[in-house]
Amino acid sequence: MSGFVRGPFVPSTGAQRPLSIDDVEIHGGPFGRWQRVNREHSIPLGIEQMERSGAVPNLRLAAGEGSGAFRGFRFQDSDLYKQLEAVAWEHCRLPDDAYPAFVAESAALLARAQRPDGYLNSHYQVTKPDLIYQELDYSHEMYCAGHLFQAAVAATRAGCGEELLAVARRFADHLVRRFLVEGDDGIDGHPEVETALVELYRLTRERSYLELAGKLIDNRGKGLIAERGMGPLYAQDHLPVREADTAVGHAVRQLYLEAGIVDVYLETGDESLLECSVRRWEDLVAYKTAITGGHGSRHDGEAFGERYELPPDRAYNESCAAIASIHWNWRLLLATGHGRYADLIERTLYNAFAASTSADGTRFFYVNPLQRRADLFEDAYLGRRREWFACACCPPNIMRLVSSLGHYVATTDDEGLSVHQYVPGTIRAGAITLDVETDYPWDGRVRVTVRDTPGGEWTLKLRVPAWSASGDLTPDANGYASIRRAWEPGDTYTFDLDLTPRLVLPHRKIDALRGCAAIERGPLVYCFEQIDQDGDLDDLALTPDTWLRTVEHDLPGAGRTVLIEADAVRLPSASAVPVFGGLPYATASADLQDHTPVTATAVPYYQWDNRDGGLMRVWTPLM
Repeated sequence: MSGFVRGPFVPSTGAQRPLSIDDVEIHGGPFGRWQRVNREHSIPLGIEQMERSGAVPNLRLAAGEGSGAFRGFRFQDSDLYKQLEAVAWEHCRLPDDAYPAFVAESAALLARAQRPDGYLNSHYQVTKPDLIYQELDYSHEMYCAGHLFQAAVAATRAGCGEELLAVARRFADHLVRRFLVEGDDGIDGHPEVETALVELYRLTRERSYLELAGKLIDNRGKGLIAERGMGPLYAQDHLPVREADTAVGHAVRQLYLEAGIVDVYLETGDESLLECSVRRWEDLVAYKTAITGGHGSRHDGEAFGERYELPPDRAYNESCAAIASIHWNWRLLLATGHGRYADLIERTLYNAFAASTSADGTRFFYVNPLQRRADLFEDAYLGRRREWFACACCPPNIMRLVSSLGHYVATTDDEGLSVHQYVPGTIRAGAITLDVETDYPWDGRVRVTVRDTPGGEWTLKLRVPAWSASGDLTPDANGYASIRRAWEPGDTYTFDLDLTPRLVLPHRKIDALRGCAAIERGPLVYCFEQIDQDGDLDDLALTPDTWLRTVEHDLPGAGRTVLIEADAVRLPSASAVPVFGGLPYATASADLQDHTPVTATAVPYYQWDNRDGGLMRVWTPLM
């Protein structure tokens, strides 16, 4: 299969089989808009930043061709690798001669910078050649290698990666010699190489890559991460993976590790790996996931907090964590065929992930909070979206996922074809071709037309989102409605998903959200921005029986949308509430004054911060 499917993840086994990126044409909707903006604005910006940020100049230094000092972080190489992957998938989606040229030029530079033994890392080659592999707890050496491997796989599957693959394999073979053949038991403090090694194995069938990935996963929890950095808990080295019950530490690291664990399961059949990963998934979803699908409640260590620790204003929800979550959930979906993983992918895509990028594709969030206060002081992370960051892990990561969105829409199995995400476009799976017409997520109607079909019966499976309480489809135990018959060209199947706006309440153990509510419609989480309100946003309150109504609108700076108007109340100004001795506290009855009925307007969370830098909140107090 690896020779035919052109996408990021092509497992040898599993309940579901992925399609190539170019097997799914997305013609419109938010996905289509994101891909167009990514191609026209984000990717050109990213390529430009490879030079300006130091990523490419650093490699010239490693090749002995440049002058000056190393710039940026020790993992600066990974920015280029993710940018290369984005370009490769974009070339796979819509070929352009400029993309292979960029890949070839970069591959040639990497080959010149690579040491004769295969090692490649500009930071250590330029600044610390005597400390190679001596600081693995925070060096990111294998992490960078992993992103190189993924870029090489992408470029090869897109038909433009021969030179890049040669560089990647020399480095992978070097890692195998050092950490598998010679027995070095070191592990990188930042998991990522594990899943990349598995994908390189799937492409090349070189089994030592899979064996090394398995060893690195098995070495977690053996105390190999030095205490001089953030420590074992931060880097998921506190317990062996089969014993850990909950996600801990740096969110992105945990999620990338989980993706690698499921990858190794898919290639080895080690059920203990799938079982432990599913166990942590269930814990994570129940206790540590924001309503937007975001992960990471603490700025300290970009980390998961305790169970039910989900503050809206201090939420970290790094953009890279949203991407890593999608990677993990996609593998779980391929492994099990269960729709709950597609549900979380959808929630994350339309909210935590989509909010990371401005409508014009030129500015990005690193952190995605659920509330912005008036006296914001951490501008670098919680202010307006930025064109780039000193630590620019997120922007090229975003670009590579947007370029490959078609990969996550549908899959096949021995019974037929499953549709996981509803986008207008065309899906090709062998002898089956479907045309999908929909205005989703603004409208819940989806029309599927069979254009081509093989002889005999086959099953069309349609995901029934968990939020669609009263739509036309009845889900099975895995969350899909199955229609099996002998399909003919021209046959259609039309259904409606329930997009009735809904008021959502938090679990009562989430202290930071107690007494608040949020609004959702379909897969979209909504928020209130100050710019749309009559009066101070912080004086706004909803009622449990508030009437929610939708309004089609063209949002300045953000484009087409569906707003939600809610019957709300405006409380007396907080400055008018009696306080004790200047403290922000009062008696229980002091705030029970007259309030004014108002209409509050909510916008999809992913479209916020495209107009001004004002207040925002997802969770709003209830009267």
